[in-house]
Amino acid sequence: MTEYHAPTDVILGKDAVSECGEMLRKYGAGKVLIHYGSERVVKNGLIGQITKQLDDGGISYVLLGGAQPNPRLSLVRKGIELGRSEDVDFLLAVGGGSAIDSTKAMAYGLYDDGDVWDFYSGARKPSGALPIGVVLTLAATGSEMSDSSVITNEDGGLKRGCNSDYCRPRFALLDPSLTYSVPPYQTSCGTADIMMHTLERFFHSGKTLDLTDNLSIALLKSVVENGLKALQDPEDYDARANLMWASSLSHNGLMQVGNEQRGDWACHQMEHELSGMYDVAHGAGLTAIWGSWARHVYDEDPERFAYLGEGLFGLKRTSDPSRDAIQAIKAMEACFTSLHMPVTLKELGLDLSDEEIDTLAEKATFFGKRTIGAFQILDKEDILDIYTAARG
Repeated sequence: MTEYHAPTDVILGKDAVSECGEMLRKYGAGKVLIHYGSERVVKNGLIGQITKQLDDGGISYVLLGGAQPNPRLSLVRKGIELGRSEDVDFLLAVGGGSAIDSTKAMAYGLYDDGDVWDFYSGARKPSGALPIGVVLTLAATGSEMSDSSVITNEDGGLKRGCNSDYCRPRFALLDPSLTYSVPPYQTSCGTADIMMHTLERFFHSGKTLDLTDNLSIALLKSVVENGLKALQDPEDYDARANLMWASSLSHNGLMQVGNEQRGDWACHQMEHELSGMYDVAHGAGLTAIWGSWARHVYDEDPERFAYLGEGLFGLKRTSDPSRDAIQAIKAMEACFTSLHMPVTLKELGLDLSDEEIDTLAEKATFFGKRTIGAFQILDKEDILDIYTAARG
C-alpha cells in the first residue's frame, strides 16, 4: 500500500515570484520570517521584489540570511530565537534546498518549546510546524514539495533527516529564470541530486507498477538531457524549467506510488556522513559512491539494473542479466561523468584513511543501532566495503 500526499500549491513559470504576496495573504501570514542563503538573491533584487510585495500588502517581515550547503543547526537555532522574539507566524524560504531545510527546522522549533535537534536525532517526533512557503532558486533537492529536511549538527559532524507532513510547504513559486545564475558545478550537483531521488525509489524490494517505472525512466531521461543543455547554455529557459519541475516531482512521492517498499536510501544515508564530516556537495557525494553501492548489491536483482540500462540508455538485453547489470552501472557512471560529477571519493577530493572509513561506517549505522537499505539490507561490514571500494 502506498500513500501519495502532495498538498503544496505550485506556480511554475516566468515571474512566478510576483504571486508571493498574494500567496502569503491566502495562507493568512501576519508576520513572516524570510530566510535565504546566498547574497545573490539580495544583489539581484529578488529579496527586494519580495519585500515590496509584503510592504504593499501590509504584511510584516524579518530577514535572516546565511543558509549554506549542508545547513547548520546553529543557524536553525538562531532563526528560532529570532522568530520567537519577533512573534512570526509564517516562514518563507528563498533559495535552494539548504534554505528550505533550515526553514523547515525553524518551523518545527517555533512550534515546539523543546530542542529542535530532538526531531533530527530521532529522540522525538514533530507534533506540528509553523506554515512555510518557498521561492525556489535552485533545482536540486525537491524540498519545495517534500516531507523531508536534513540538518547538520556541527557538534560531531552529524547530518540527520526528519520526515513529516507538517513541514510540507503551503506553496512553492518556481521561476526557471531565477536559476540562470546558478554556477555550473551547482547545476551539475542539482541534476545529480534529482536523479538520485528518483533512483533511490526505483531500487526497492518488492513489486511496483509499470507506470511508475515508466515515469521514473522518463524523468531520468529528461533530467540528463536538460542538465546537459543547462550546462551548455545557462539561460536555456526550457532546460531550466524541466529541471525545476523534475526536482519537485522526483521527491514529492510520485515516483514511489505502487512500490511495496518506500525505496532504498542507502546512498543518501552514506552520503550524509560524507557531507556531515567533510562538507562536500550533496549531489557530488551521491555520485561518488553510487557505482560502488550498485556493484555491491546488483546481484540481489540484476534484472532491475538491466531494466534501467535498457530504458535509460538503450542498452540491449542479453541472456546474462549480471552482465547487463554491470553494463548499466558503467553507463550510469559515464552519465555522471558527462555531467562533470565524480564517481569515486578520490574524484570528490577525498583521500580517506582506514580509520576515517571506519568512522563513516559507524556513523552510518547510528553507532550500531541500525542497518540501512531496502534493495539489499546493509550492515556495517557492507557499508565499510562500499566506502572502501569508492575510494578509487
